[in-house]
Formats: sequence, C-alpha cells, structure tokens
Amino acid sequence: MLLDHSVLHEGQGTTSRLRLEDADAAEHVARVSGRAAYLALHPADGVVGTLWDPRRGLDLEVGPRRWGLHRPAEEKVALTTAWGAWRWGPVALTAPSLRVLPGRTAFDSRAEMPQPVGLVGAHRSQRNGTGTELAGVRGFQVGDRLQRIDWRVSLRTGELHVVSTRSEEDSAVLLVVDALADHGRSGGIDGEASSLDLAVRAAAAVAAHVGRAGDRVGLRVVGPAAAAVAYGSGARHQQRILTTLAGVRPGRAAALTADRLRLRVAPGTVVVVLSPMLDELVSTMTATLTRNGLPTLVVDTLPPVLAPAPVAAGTAGVEALAWRMRRVERDLLLDEVPAHGCPVVPWRGPGTLDQVLRGLSGPARARRAGVR
Repeated sequence: MLLDHSVLHEGQGTTSRLRLEDADAAEHVARVSGRAAYLALHPADGVVGTLWDPRRGLDLEVGPRRWGLHRPAEEKVALTTAWGAWRWGPVALTAPSLRVLPGRTAFDSRAEMPQPVGLVGAHRSQRNGTGTELAGVRGFQVGDRLQRIDWRVSLRTGELHVVSTRSEEDSAVLLVVDALADHGRSGGIDGEASSLDLAVRAAAAVAAHVGRAGDRVGLRVVGPAAAAVAYGSGARHQQRILTTLAGVRPGRAAALTADRLRLRVAPGTVVVVLSPMLDELVSTMTATLTRNGLPTLVVDTLPPVLAPAPVAAGTAGVEALAWRMRRVERDLLLDEVPAHGCPVVPWRGPGTLDQVLRGLSGPARARRAGVR
C-alpha cells in the first residue's frame, strides 16, 4: 500500500494504491478503509471492490482537510478466487503517514517594514545610498559620483548639484506562533477555524509574503516543543517554515516560563506575534520585546465565535462564568498593550498588517530624524 505523495497542502489530494504480488488466482479484491480525522475519502464510504486486474491495482483517493501529520485509518483487504471458492483475509493494513502543510491564506501588504537593515531587499531605506528611488537633489560633495550630477540644476544655479537616492534594503521578520493552547473547534480547511488554525495559516501567509519581498524571515513556536527556524530566504527556506508549522502541536512544557523563554531577536527585527492573548506568558513576552525597542505587533487569532466545549453535567454554569471572566481579563489586556506601543489587530487576510506597519514606521523615522 503506497501513497503517490507523502507531503501535501491543505485541500490537495493524493491516491492510495494497493499492489498485490503472487495473486494470479484472485478474481475479486475488496478494501475497506476506516475514517480518520480530517481525511476525506473518495468513495466517501471508503469501500472499493472490483475484479482483480494486476495492471490497474485498486486505488482509493485521499484528501487531507487540515494541516498536520496524519496517519490514515486502518484498512482491511480481502481476496476471493473464482466462484468464491476460497477467500484470503480480511487482513489489516495501514498506509504511510501523510504530512500536510498549512495552506497559504491570501495575504498581501503594501506597507514598508519599519527598520530595513540589509542591502538585498526591496524596501526603501531611511538612509541615502545607492539605489533607484529618488531622495532629492543636493549640493556636490567630495566623493560623489560624477554620473550623479544633475546638470539642469547645476547650470541653473551655477554650482554643481547631484541626485541622491535611497538604498534598497531588506528587513528581518520573526514570526512567533503561540501554541500553548488551541481555542475553538477546527473544522478543517472548509469549516470553522480554531485559534491555532488561524495562527498557523496566518504565519504561512506572512512568511510567503515576506519571502516574495526579498526579506529574511524566521519562525519561533512557543509551545511544548521549542521549534524554531533561523532567519533566511528562498524557496527551500519557505519549505522549511511550512514543514515546521505542520508539526505544531498545542500544549505547554512544565519548564517553560517567561524567564527561560529566549527568542534571540536581532536588533531591527520586526516581531509578529500570532496569539489569542489568553496566556500570561505571551503577554509578558510581548511587553519585554516592546520595552527593548523592537517593532512588535500582535495578530489576534482568537476566533470571533467560539463553539462551546463539552463539559460535565452540572458544571456548565461554572465553565461559562470562568470563560466570561477570562474574556474580561483579555479585553483589559488588549486595551493596555497598544498603550505601550504594541498594536493589536485581528487577522483579516489581505491588508491586515498595512495600517500597523505604517504606524510602526512613523516612530522609527522620527527617532532617526531626532538623532544628531
């Protein structure tokens, strides 16, 4: 039993192929598959039977509906000879595991990164240098290149003037995914999205957008396993980020505290925290990043409508009251965080980060303009 593809994106599909050896006497073969979470089958009931033909085999189509590492359900295969004289099986078989990468949610941003620091990207720098975007015309200085001389202005004023341009630089973006808990109910790519669904898919979309802009992007998962991807760019780096996101599991390590959490953020890095902001560890981490002067923004991934979780009989009122109190605390926190210079925006797809990135770029320009 083999899969045509072992790595897929959400919504894609593959074929599980059954191949038999030394089955020349078989006339009819049947395979019945169980149901696994977030795996759609075709036929939908997972039952396939036909006259045996070694050239065709017996195939079953599989379509994953949610990111993660999925193991297909156990199947049973049975063969019968002509006229039903002899039956072999049913025998239990299991197909190999399937790694499902998060789908890239539609996302685009026209805003510039606040603090481009490299020299290989496409963002406009806050400093002058070699580039293609006009910054202004100024008087000639020792060391200026002759091809930069603006002869029209020079002839009109009687003094040499040169054209100054802005450098083309890249930015470093660190995506921090909160995997301490998964709030809400996940219905797969076509259904409701939990908080971790929103965080993982949003991280994949932002990473792809940053990569297209020529910037470096890194990933840090805050959860039971300290998964991290160093800064980089390119198609291979994007695949590494998607593979890491596909392995995210919710939970909290006992030794994980705010004092021991180290993100190793380089100066000038833009930090994007994707979190439902329901854990004190994440709020403390966000406040620390902001106090250190790093451009930080929070993408709120709490679903707008949360399906009620099943509770024991007689405790529904207590659970509802506790959740209301937790929501009140969260609302107070979301009102307080922006006051410290860390904007909070809900994930809305394309254009989600435009306004906040422009807001972060404004203070960055002001700080540079005030330095003498």
